[in-house]
Amino acid sequence: MSVFEQIDRVLLTAAIILVLVAGLLLLVRIWRGPSMLDRAISLDVIAALIIAGLGAKSAVALDSFYFPVMLVLAFLGFTGSVGIARFIAVRDRPAVTVPSRAPAPEADETKEGPQ
Repeated sequence: MSVFEQIDRVLLTAAIILVLVAGLLLLVRIWRGPSMLDRAISLDVIAALIIAGLGAKSAVALDSFYFPVMLVLAFLGFTGSVGIARFIAVRDRPAVTVPSRAPAPEADETKEGPQ
C-alpha cells in the first residue's frame, strides 16, 4: 500500500467517524428540541448526512453504484424541507384582523381658523 493510499484510507475513516458523530449529535437535537422547527432542520441535516455517508462508503469501496441513490435522497430531502417550511409558514401566519372604522373627528370650535 502506497503512502497516498494510506492517507486516503485515514481521511476516509476520519470522514466516516465525523459523519457518525454528527448523526449522534443530531439525534440528540431531535430528541431535545426545543421547537418543531429545530427538529425539522435536524431531520433535513440527517438526510444530508446519509448522503455524505453513502458518498464515503462509495469512496471506500471504489464503487459508483450509490450515486443515483444519493441523487434521489437529495431530491427527497429538498422537497421534504420545502414541505415542512410551507407547513410551518402557514401554521405560524398571524391572524388577519380588520380594523374597525373610527368615527371622523369633529371640528373643534375653540380653535380659531381662517374667517
